[in-house]
Amino acid sequence: MLIENYITSHCTIGHGTVFKDGKHLFENKEADLSGFLLSVYQHFHLNYPKFYKMDNLSKLGWLTAEILLKDGFEKDNYRPEEIGIVLANANSSLDNDLKYFATTKDIPSPSLFVYTLPNIVIGEICIRNHFKGEHAFFIQDTFDAGFIEKQVDCLLDNQILQTCVCGWVDVLEQEYKAVLFLVEKKNRGNSVLFSAENMDGIFTIFDII
Repeated sequence: MLIENYITSHCTIGHGTVFKDGKHLFENKEADLSGFLLSVYQHFHLNYPKFYKMDNLSKLGWLTAEILLKDGFEKDNYRPEEIGIVLANANSSLDNDLKYFATTKDIPSPSLFVYTLPNIVIGEICIRNHFKGEHAFFIQDTFDAGFIEKQVDCLLDNQILQTCVCGWVDVLEQEYKAVLFLVEKKNRGNSVLFSAENMDGIFTIFDII
């Protein structure tokens, strides 16, 4: 029997804009990355003091996940261990690594050091949402939708997870992009089939907007 999973929501943050499920929600193209991320946090009236301590990669991924899961995701339908995260990017934690390395010439910064692993962004999302399922972070030259599809399908089809947040979160200096997908086993009406083709379509369409 063919098992089908579905993209029930998706969120993109890049080029100074925020989109969710194809709808333009916010724009601020005048600010630098740090200013833009703060403006997104304030625009959506988020309240999470730890946000201010995060590096830019974690802020970007955390914000994208917050908006992705806001108004629609029924978290209480799942146990914490049934919800997982699979992410990828091209630059690992290099954006923060460079900032930390600069401090080693004087006094190394512990607050920067704790973010010198790319999977810390997964930890920030899991802590916020109390997710306890399987998670993984992969480094790829470019977004490999086929690879992500296989990873997530394996977790869902083998009952390791019941739902998964997956996608791309990448930051290097002022270049940044996050595209996250919420994948569930149920078709919620406006869902699309979870496939590499559909992920690629969502991932690339906003690059031309």
